[in-house]
Amino acid sequence: MTNPVERLVDLLDLERIEVNIFRGLSPDESLQRVFGGQVAGQALVAAGRTTDGERPVHSLHAYFLRPGRPGVPIVYQVERVRDGRSFTTRRVTAVQEGRTIFNLTASFHLPESGSIEHQLPPRADFPDPETLPKVADEIREHLGALPEPLERMARRQPFDIRYTEKLRWTPEEVKEKESDPRSAVWMRAMGPLGDDPLVHTCALTYASDMTLLDAVRIPVEPLWGRRGYDMASLDHAMWFHRPFRADEWFLYDQESPISTGGRGLARGRIYNRAGELLVSVVQEGLFRPLNPAA
Repeated sequence: MTNPVERLVDLLDLERIEVNIFRGLSPDESLQRVFGGQVAGQALVAAGRTTDGERPVHSLHAYFLRPGRPGVPIVYQVERVRDGRSFTTRRVTAVQEGRTIFNLTASFHLPESGSIEHQLPPRADFPDPETLPKVADEIREHLGALPEPLERMARRQPFDIRYTEKLRWTPEEVKEKESDPRSAVWMRAMGPLGDDPLVHTCALTYASDMTLLDAVRIPVEPLWGRRGYDMASLDHAMWFHRPFRADEWFLYDQESPISTGGRGLARGRIYNRAGELLVSVVQEGLFRPLNPAA
């Protein structure tokens, strides 16, 4: 059986069916909709494969327009917007069953030297990842055993995720903590991803959608267990500052500056273990009560 990291690499290895047209797999994993990080990662692969490979991506801006159907392939159509001396721009449209479900604009930049250099440090001294439990183990400890759907998802999970604070399981625990709208996790791919920088960039793009909206929910409900809200990603933006490997530990520090009108805004900063800022992320999500009449 293919291990989770091999499955992720296969998922990001799109089939080229025309010069600017690619097709990606969409696993049927009994989810309501295709995972947004998968679509974003695949779209970025499509964009990157139409460049010369000498310019790493420095930013992407994307909108989730319709929920994708699991199990149905997705076609990615790339428009070559610009090929300049320093910057390359690509626009990608994801189509499934004749309907646009997602679009992305990505910009690639030839690295330059001699610029202004500064960064904000991490906001706290977080525990080392090796001292923290894997999220699946933390859930097993609480429940005794994972329900079969969660166990199946855990076996297929391509990233090792470790929350920097112990998970809270009840509304009482959430109320006692009086949490700020912040959450932080350590992550890394469950195995080696090879040496292609585009694969690492697209794998981290996949991972960036996994926990970011936690920061919106953490003051009001447990992150795991029964949910009071249905949530969906609306848009996603990323800025890539430094080279990195997604199969080495990175800290994803997440916060929500506001949630109102049914939408919650979350932003994240991704650091390596040396405290260097690698990536900045911003996302807005839609939040609707699952039982609005209750």
